[in-house]
Amino acid sequence: MRNFRSDLAVEAHAFSGGADVPGVRVEQLKLSELTETVVEIVDERGSAALGKPCGRYVTLEGAQLAAAEPEISRVVVDRLAHTLSGMLPELGAVLVIGLGNRRITADSLGPRVVDGVLVTRHMRESMPPSLKGRLRSVSAVAPGVLGVTGIETAEIVGGIVDRVKPEAAVVVDALAARETSRICTTLQVSDTGIQPGSGVCNHRLGLSQETLGIPVIAVGVPMVVYASTIVRDALELLVEDMPSDGEDHTSALEEMVNRVVARRLGDLVVTPREVDERVRAMASLLSEGVNRALQSRLSAEEIPALMN
Repeated sequence: MRNFRSDLAVEAHAFSGGADVPGVRVEQLKLSELTETVVEIVDERGSAALGKPCGRYVTLEGAQLAAAEPEISRVVVDRLAHTLSGMLPELGAVLVIGLGNRRITADSLGPRVVDGVLVTRHMRESMPPSLKGRLRSVSAVAPGVLGVTGIETAEIVGGIVDRVKPEAAVVVDALAARETSRICTTLQVSDTGIQPGSGVCNHRLGLSQETLGIPVIAVGVPMVVYASTIVRDALELLVEDMPSDGEDHTSALEEMVNRVVARRLGDLVVTPREVDERVRAMASLLSEGVNRALQSRLSAEEIPALMN
């Protein structure tokens, strides 16, 4: 398999042999102008091949996901809510966690989504009669990053979980993709939790059922790609355009990419110029989908009314 960096299961599957990967099941569904792909890693063979934990990864992708027409946006919200509902316990309190650095636009998706989540844990004592029995207890936090707080994210979240005792957690974070076309056009939901900073090789203690003791559902959108992948793609195109001499240039190409990356680029990541607009749009879609999933007994009109 070629070297590449991606948080997306669909990309890992594509670069691991496609439909013939042992221990992996894939289903695909067309939804209007969107495509929903479910990658299920069922055993250790699939986990080793894709480099990801066993579990279910649901990916929704569309060319205009971050700037969709209202009809497409409704489909995105509906599918996100449906997917989250299927992974979460039917009842019980939920903690929503927005990972990332609010001061860096491409890494601010998680905190922005938390800003749009309907938090209700504090409303139990003052709840109007019309909402009793219909409002799920939801709390939310944006714990910041280690470089700002000096505290590991898992330590902060672990303390909150011990105190609040939710039945499950929903973690939202920005991801890294292999292909530039996937930035803000792909949404992934998985039941395997998440490792903060994994997309930019800043590995930290993961947030998962193993570390927190509760189901952890991860929601993410690619916001960056590695410059090294762009260099590799450009050099591959250059090699393809050269006259064929019957030799395999794969090793030479990899060596050239490694030299360029090591000497010039390092772990440089790239994001679009209009990333601020895309982050705002994606945060709005995600927060609406999360609210719909967590407050399934409320109407689409009641949720925003309670937030104002």
